[in-house]
Amino acid sequence: MRNAIKKILLFVITIMAMAMAWLWVDYSNFMHSPMTLSNDQTIFMVEPGSNLSQIAISLRDKGILSHPRYLRMYGRIEGNANRISVGEYQLEPGMTPAVFYQNLIAGKVIQHALTIVEGWTFRQMLEAIHANPVLQATLKNSSAEQVMIAIGQEGQHPEGRFLPDTYHFTRGMTDVEFLKRAYRAMQDYLQQQWPQRSVGLPFNNSYEALILASIVEKETGKGSERAAIAGVFVRRLQQHIRLQTDPTVIYGMGDRYQGNIQRKDLLEDTPYNTYRRSGLTPTPIALPGREAIYASLHPEEGDDLYFVSKGDGSHYFSSTLEQHNQAVIKYQLNGRKRSFSSYKNKSE
Repeated sequence: MRNAIKKILLFVITIMAMAMAWLWVDYSNFMHSPMTLSNDQTIFMVEPGSNLSQIAISLRDKGILSHPRYLRMYGRIEGNANRISVGEYQLEPGMTPAVFYQNLIAGKVIQHALTIVEGWTFRQMLEAIHANPVLQATLKNSSAEQVMIAIGQEGQHPEGRFLPDTYHFTRGMTDVEFLKRAYRAMQDYLQQQWPQRSVGLPFNNSYEALILASIVEKETGKGSERAAIAGVFVRRLQQHIRLQTDPTVIYGMGDRYQGNIQRKDLLEDTPYNTYRRSGLTPTPIALPGREAIYASLHPEEGDDLYFVSKGDGSHYFSSTLEQHNQAVIKYQLNGRKRSFSSYKNKSE
């Protein structure tokens, strides 16, 4: 009788061991075999508050995971299932449940990108942010003043305060959070560059350098000319010569600008008309990039006080008004002498 019981127990133990071995093999094969994906790429969203069991069941319901219990078992063995990160995950062909789980723990969520372009205005930047389908728009109907309050910068004029760059973010980020990042990036860059500026610049603070940088940004067609253009403007400021730059006039016109500047626009006295007013504009006129800021803090030395567009994105620089007038005739008037703002020859 005792031998019979021993045989039965041994048989049961053997069966259980075989079952456990089979289960372990099945589990291991499953965790290290590709998941079932219907498309070349699938995005899976882990919502806030989700746990591993809910994730496993959701994957099963989508036909991606056939044995959700194995994923839960894997989490128990790993012992870190409470560290799952919320967000979007890319499920790619060949990805195994084990790799997917490790991505959950590492927080390898999909990063979206939005590029803020050098020379954009604050309004253009907001339009791009609110057109982005991933960012949460909470400031869509807010005024510029309300936007600055929302990011904790009440009373500041928003123009030029945000650094152009490509920013990466996860789904769910708000426009407020995005703007805070771009604002901090600009402040950090200014704080880094201001102490390293060239000697003798006509700026009382980094904000004035930011204003000039925005003008340089709007005047520059070729990046290699930024320092030369900045040099012209810096010398004009030092010599108390008006900047006389069209982009400032355009900014002052606001929505009235329809693609062309007329003589009456140059004569209109607005705070941004540098043909009528001396010194810098009250605020930046656009978002200057790092290169324009650097050029304004490290302008090219020389004697040039004028420049005129050559029509190919580059400029011709002159040190005297006579040279400048001849350059205007050559590059802007097709060689024909006629009256213009800085040149008047009544005999021709």
